[in-house]
Amino acid sequence: MTEARVVDAAGTVTGTVTLPAGVFDAAVNGPVMHQALVRQLANARQGTHDTKTRAEVSGGGRKPYRQKGTGRARQGSIRSPQWEGGGVVFGPHPRSHARDMPRKQRRLALRGALTTKAREGQIVVLGEIALEAPRTRAVVELMQGAQAGRRVLLVLGSHNEILEKSARNIPEVRLTLAGNLSVRDLLAAETVFMTRDAIEHVEHAWS
Repeated sequence: MTEARVVDAAGTVTGTVTLPAGVFDAAVNGPVMHQALVRQLANARQGTHDTKTRAEVSGGGRKPYRQKGTGRARQGSIRSPQWEGGGVVFGPHPRSHARDMPRKQRRLALRGALTTKAREGQIVVLGEIALEAPRTRAVVELMQGAQAGRRVLLVLGSHNEILEKSARNIPEVRLTLAGNLSVRDLLAAETVFMTRDAIEHVEHAWS
């Protein structure tokens, strides 16, 4: 049984709540979590890196000097790899870095990341936060009152435009929906704030 503290808009602890065991007290598989993290980082790469081979570099069609009689090493093109301005050997070319992962393993990795954060006491449940207009200071006061770490993840169950605008201008604070939660975001955060509907969504989706 794993519990998390509940805080109000000022970051004051108002009680505790028992987190769903199916998601927040599950088996932790480190290698699978690592595989999920590597997959996410790889899939984020554009893969547009490119270098030119000696065939693609402009120029170099003429033999720079005659084959014999100069005393120098023979050369066939000024675009050979050993020349300055020449082509690149075995350099990177555009390709896809995308990796796939079985659905069961992805779910296992997410449950493991949530369980790790819950056991370390880094998950905080947000109570009612009633903001009539976007206000960055309100989110800053919430984090300070809850003694959150430097890197914070806010997980919402559904879109909240006012809260999103209030939090998006704070460095090291990332806001995401429960349906878009990732292993990378969870492991990078020192404190994870979750709304009650976000916890319900996570339990329904991954338990």
